[in-house]
This record gives sequence, C-alpha cells and structure tokens, in this order.
Amino acid sequence: MTFVKAKLHLEQLKPGDTTEILLVAGEPLDNVPRTATEQGYQVLESVHVRDNIHKLTIKKP
Repeated sequence: MTFVKAKLHLEQLKPGDTTEILLVAGEPLDNVPRTATEQGYQVLESVHVRDNIHKLTIKKP
C-alpha cells in the first residue's frame, strides 16, 4: 500500500481512532510510517506478520 492509499484511509478515521495497515517490506514500509508521523499521526506499532508483510498500527490525532 502506498502512502496515498493509506492517507485516503486515514482521513476517514475520527480523531482518536486507530487502524491497522498491511505493508510490504521496502519502500512502503519506509515511507508510510515516516510520512504519517510527519503529518501528525501516531505510529503505535510495526509488527512483522510473515514473509515480507508488516502490520502498522496508526492512531489519528
């Protein structure tokens, strides 16, 4: 998932809501948490799920 797709999803959340996003290792895993943090979201957790898949938990301020 790219940050554009993640951002569209994050914008639908209400303040205080959390969501989980699945990302592949590499550029998405580098860019999505960094950009989300820069835009004021709180990255609560990043967990390796399997193979090159990671689960990112993000909270909307």
